[in-house]
Amino acid sequence: MGRTKVTDDFRGGNRPMSSVSAPVDGVSPEVLLNLDPGTPRGFWAREGRWFAHLGAAATLEVDDPLEAQDRFTLIWSRAQKLFNGSNTLPDAQGDPPPPRLFGGFAFREGHSPEGAWKGFPSAMFVLPEVELMGGDGQGVLTCRAYLEPGEDSDRCRRRLSQRLDRIRNAIQAPVREQRDPMPWIPSTRVETEEGPWTEAVHRALTEVAEGDVEKVVLARVQTVLAEGGLDSVEVAMNLWRDNPGAHVFLFEPRAGHILLGAAPETVATVADGQFRATAVAGSVGRGDSEVQQKALAADLLNSSKDRWEHQMCVEDMVQRLRPLSRRVHAEENPHVLTLSTIQHLETVIEAELLPGEHVLSVLQALHPTPAVCGFPRDLALDFLRREEQFHRGWYSGPVGWLDGSGNGVFVPALRSAVGVGSEWRLFAGAGIVEGSDPRREWEETRIKFQPVLRALAQARASGSRDHEAAAEGV
Repeated sequence: MGRTKVTDDFRGGNRPMSSVSAPVDGVSPEVLLNLDPGTPRGFWAREGRWFAHLGAAATLEVDDPLEAQDRFTLIWSRAQKLFNGSNTLPDAQGDPPPPRLFGGFAFREGHSPEGAWKGFPSAMFVLPEVELMGGDGQGVLTCRAYLEPGEDSDRCRRRLSQRLDRIRNAIQAPVREQRDPMPWIPSTRVETEEGPWTEAVHRALTEVAEGDVEKVVLARVQTVLAEGGLDSVEVAMNLWRDNPGAHVFLFEPRAGHILLGAAPETVATVADGQFRATAVAGSVGRGDSEVQQKALAADLLNSSKDRWEHQMCVEDMVQRLRPLSRRVHAEENPHVLTLSTIQHLETVIEAELLPGEHVLSVLQALHPTPAVCGFPRDLALDFLRREEQFHRGWYSGPVGWLDGSGNGVFVPALRSAVGVGSEWRLFAGAGIVEGSDPRREWEETRIKFQPVLRALAQARASGSRDHEAAAEGV
């Protein structure tokens, strides 16, 4: 039987959770992430600002298919109970940031955590034991724990402060010279063949022409095999370095069960009742030179097909936001978002949320957007159930973080891969609307595979790193 699960620490009822923090300078996220590769860990970044975290003081899960339709509400309810039981110990070395939960949701309500998605239930979030927040060369290191039975606040503060000092010393120590990467020979298998995929695109175009749907987002899968496995942290760092402007994420809720990617958009950002998102739809390549990039961007802005696909996404998001908001505003015209391998039409959407609304209530209204599913939503979902010959899992589901005030940042898990052992499954999709050309859509998905493929190709085998700090019990 499934359940909404919370770790034993949280089941302690009134047992408070405490935090201590300290500033750190000049640290990089991979150093913290590699201190203990056997524990839950994650990384979330946009350009120079990032979070890295280790361990799980508490875990929230929804894995019962009967509860999955209420997964956003269930996670919010459990999160409120968790956050309301937390407090900050006095005399900490710095003011700890508010506790945050990191994780996400599967694309579909009826998700089953099987195969490559084992370890990823319908919804899952962790409250980290150790969190490092960085940006502009500055950082804040935080350690959290629940008071143990019979433990007073002073003893807990000493215990946390000692751990914080050990970790701070470990992440600020000189970096050891790395051994040469262990050789590996990648093997790529295309799981979605072009012929069947093209036939599915033609069926989508037929339904569009008949007025059954206006857009469907068809995805495909590619598998990379790396004997001995790869260092997931290094793959994520490669993505971060090579994809400025993207929202890079790594979520490893259980050792060896990895989700990572580089999303071009945010589906929901909430700060003190103010909402912001970026609608991204309509795509073209970047080209091989600045001249080509600018010419392709101009073609994209002038493409009636891409403008229609983009406007469909904007209008649907605005309509779904209105019942939750006092005010909703979308930019009048899109602009071009240029990423490392591709360009998109992008429109910023902002809203002032009504009292009581929060990042998960907004996600519940918006997901899945036309950018990851199609339009109208229910008809597009029905089409995908019939035509996609693989299980999406968390691909294109919302991933990110939230706090107890309802603030948070979530992105769709796009340009993504799920890794288990030596196998990495990569996902990419394309929006099919009137005027879509199957060959061009196939090429678009090929381009969307490139960020993760490059990040994997640049990574070393997982056994080539030393984890001495982990052995010292940080």
